[in-house]
Amino acid sequence: MYFCIMNHLQDYQEAFITYLENYVQERKPKNLYDPVNYMLKLGGKRLRPVLTLMACDCFETDYTKALDAALSVEVFHNFSLVHDDIMDDAPLRRGKKTVHEKWDINTGILSGDVMLIMAYQLFENYKPDTFQALAKLFSKIATEVCEGQQYDVDFESRDDVTIPEYLKMIEYKTAVLVGGAMKMGAIVAEANTDDQDAIYDFGRFLGIAFQLQDDYLDAFGNPETFGKQVGGDIIENKKTYLYLKAMEFASEADKAKLSEWFSLQPEDTSTKVEHVKQIFIQSGAKAATKEAVEQYTEKAFSLLKMLNIAGEKKKALKQFGLGLMTRNV
Repeated sequence: MYFCIMNHLQDYQEAFITYLENYVQERKPKNLYDPVNYMLKLGGKRLRPVLTLMACDCFETDYTKALDAALSVEVFHNFSLVHDDIMDDAPLRRGKKTVHEKWDINTGILSGDVMLIMAYQLFENYKPDTFQALAKLFSKIATEVCEGQQYDVDFESRDDVTIPEYLKMIEYKTAVLVGGAMKMGAIVAEANTDDQDAIYDFGRFLGIAFQLQDDYLDAFGNPETFGKQVGGDIIENKKTYLYLKAMEFASEADKAKLSEWFSLQPEDTSTKVEHVKQIFIQSGAKAATKEAVEQYTEKAFSLLKMLNIAGEKKKALKQFGLGLMTRNV
């Protein structure tokens, strides 16, 4: 029977959401667990747990066996968001109040802490060797996500961030969890270590491309479909890949203008956004960012030939990757 991941995505999502809903239950003390349940019910793309199920399925294993690993990935991802929101003093997450706004900062810290522990506990449902492999991978990923977050914080006060440093930051902060989600599915399916590593790198490169595409869409996305304010990174003076490439390519005059715009917080942000976008276009930063997205997507696709899975499954993974890279949201 022809295997098509695009047709299976809905199956993965529905199975995962049902599993998540059964997992989310009232526990005491309520002030610890209600914020956890609130966060897990907020929605989102559920991209990472779907990737875990998808990877397991690719290796000829019933994907429902990977539901605990997928849930662990989602609980960990949401734990990191609770703490990120505190660090950023963010009022909203997915259009709703953040945990620390709805409750308070202490609740956000403690509820986030318990989510990290809950993520580890989900591995206990696997046999010892699978548990050990999952926990070892998870510890590595969790450490790197924290390192990536620290790099991101450090970069806010630096004017000398290089492209390699920025790429390392987004790899750790975003991409390793995408790759790790896929490797977890391969571990549950008992794929060999070469296949586990290859699908990890496939997800990691796709994760970098995904984040670069996010940088691009933040400035040049369609306001009607992007789902958040276009130009938000510019307004917040975030030194994204677009900014760094512009500082590399632009004329001295435009570099000075860009630095000046990024030191200002004008009331009329639309003027700032338009001027900065023009520098991104004229300098070649816009084109360079699109090119980087394509390069990392191709790096991901080059790993597919190394995977010991059926040809139609490789084709379907490629379709999925292309779908992510051509998105406008």
